[in-house]
Amino acid sequence: MSVSSMMRPVTALLVASLLATVVGGCGAGAGPGDGSVKLTVSRDFGRVEVLQRSLTGLPQSETVMRLLSSNTKTETSYSGGFVDSVNGVSGGQSGGRSVDWFYFVNGSEAPLGAASTKVRDGDRIWWDWRDWGAADHVPAVVGSFPEPFLHGPGTEKRLPVRVECVEIESAPCKQVSKTLAALGVPVAIGLFRASITEQTLRVIVGQWAALREEESLLQLESGPGASGVYAQPRSNGAQIDLLNARGRTVRSLGAGAGLVAATALGGQPPVWAITGTDSNGVAAAAAAFNERQLHRHYAVAVAPGSGAALSLPLAGGAK
Repeated sequence: MSVSSMMRPVTALLVASLLATVVGGCGAGAGPGDGSVKLTVSRDFGRVEVLQRSLTGLPQSETVMRLLSSNTKTETSYSGGFVDSVNGVSGGQSGGRSVDWFYFVNGSEAPLGAASTKVRDGDRIWWDWRDWGAADHVPAVVGSFPEPFLHGPGTEKRLPVRVECVEIESAPCKQVSKTLAALGVPVAIGLFRASITEQTLRVIVGQWAALREEESLLQLESGPGASGVYAQPRSNGAQIDLLNARGRTVRSLGAGAGLVAATALGGQPPVWAITGTDSNGVAAAAAAFNERQLHRHYAVAVAPGSGAALSLPLAGGAK
């Protein structure tokens, strides 16, 4: 089954708490928009592009399901509530692995089925066909950047954005803040965990040894089944294991490694981590905090000295 069109039981249990995040009165306005909606359809965690379109003139009643159906050859069941296939690519089993179509609104897994989720001005809708054996619940991805900061994580209004830094005067902290400000995003800047406000999008910048104190981010150490992120930092902060779609370690990075990832805990808004094994790793992650490097990736790692984003999960088997 696909959580993106008809939710599996494990996801249905979260609906009540997830719905609580959609609170119009807590936003900071609708955010800038050009009247367009961006639709992305891909396979294999975004590696294979199926379709990329910018659409305008959509009716106010448009839903995520109708948007997909009107731009692709979509086969559905259960009265149009469940996506069976898109352009001939079907969910079910592939190579002995469970695969399905999932969707994100502005980088967040939606709490409702696609037929019940309205499309709003400025939204980035991303459908992806993937292996869900290691993680049937991926609460947030980085590949729709600059969303969710412009229009909110599938909420009616944009949420306040707070950049929290372990070292508030550090270059990575300033770089991340300037990147968001250049996009027209009002940004509050503060020390890590000095002030935590509900219904706020938090971008936390610092070494993993410090960031692991944040409960939502600590999930990364338990693997993708807990966090939806296919990277597993070690508790000592000195190593980040990069995983494949099966949740197995393919590569391990040490000194100078960076990571840009997003996750969420329960019904809370997503939390972004700009982190690394040391100060060089955090700087590398901050440098990758841009649309060019994050586009259509679930999360990205930066190997020491490379500067290039590694799309997660990594392809291939365990080594």
